Amino acid sequence: MTKVLLNRNLPFFDRDDFLTPFDKMFDNLVETQFPDIVKQVGVKPYQGSAYPKVNVYEYDDKVGIVAEIPGLDKKQLNVDVEEGILTISGDKHNTFEDDGAKVLRKELKQSSFKRSFELGDLLDGDNISAKFKDGVLSVSIPKTEPEQPKKHSIKIS
Repeated sequence: MTKVLLNRNLPFFDRDDFLTPFDKMFDNLVETQFPDIVKQVGVKPYQGSAYPKVNVYEYDDKVGIVAEIPGLDKKQLNVDVEEGILTISGDKHNTFEDDGAKVLRKELKQSSFKRSFELGDLLDGDNISAKFKDGVLSVSIPKTEPEQPKKHSIKIS
């Protein structure tokens, strides 16, 4: 249970500023210990900042990324691909403010965010689709067929 206390001597504590370095440290540790994740999935699921939190799924024909981004509509979101990097970004300012109230506890993220994923060679960055409904962003990245080495016979004269 979370208590709401009126204590004017406590400093303001921003949860995201405190936890983000630990998230990055954990992400780096996991990626170092399990480097095959990138090769198998084709996406670096542990790269970048900690928001939005995502699940990455691999299917036979695609990779799916699901992100929970409550409190926004799709006009406030961007999904871009540039040079093999998929980026989910948005602006989560002014989700709720009451000028007549003093903040006692602030846990809701209210800032711009950006999360990037490096696409591997086996994913088709040109045919990505995305849906956003009820605060959940679903991104579908089709797989490509690996290029087979070309073989042809040379006529000897």
